[in-house]
Order: sequence, then C-alpha cells, then structure tokens
Amino acid sequence: MAKESLKARERKRQALVAKYAAKRTALKAAGDYVGLDKLPRNASPVRLHNRCKLTGRPRGYMRKFGISRVTFREMASAGKIPGVTKASW
Repeated sequence: MAKESLKARERKRQALVAKYAAKRTALKAAGDYVGLDKLPRNASPVRLHNRCKLTGRPRGYMRKFGISRVTFREMASAGKIPGVTKASW
C-alpha cells in the first residue's frame, strides 16, 4: 500500500492538470512557449503517473480497470469484477 502522501500528491497533480488544460492548449496553439514556461510544472500532463485506485501501487497498472495487477487478481479470484473469469483449458 502506498503512503497517503504519495496518493495525495498524485491527486493534486491531476487537479492542476485539469485546471490548466484549456490554458495549455491555447498557449500551445499560439506558440507562446514563454507563457507555457510560466505555468506550474505539475500542470503538465506528462508528470502524471497512473496509480492503482485502491492501493496506490504505481507499477503493474491495468488501464482498462484502473487498478494494479495484484489487486486485479485478488478481486477477479473473489468474483468482484463482472465479466472476468479465470482461464482454464
């Protein structure tokens, strides 16, 4: 489980990216790179990192479900994810 401070930092970055998204696109379209440089660094979407919604784990993230592979396996085995079954042949 990730530290709460790391999860909070990531949520803060997501909020900043959303806040400045329109302004960033306008500045990029105008070619105003000096204006872009004056925006906060964390307003750039490149600085975001996908984390598991439940545990905050930064690695092994599955985009389709929004959770890490470890959490996915636990939930799938318990039958908590609809439409997901264990493969057997």
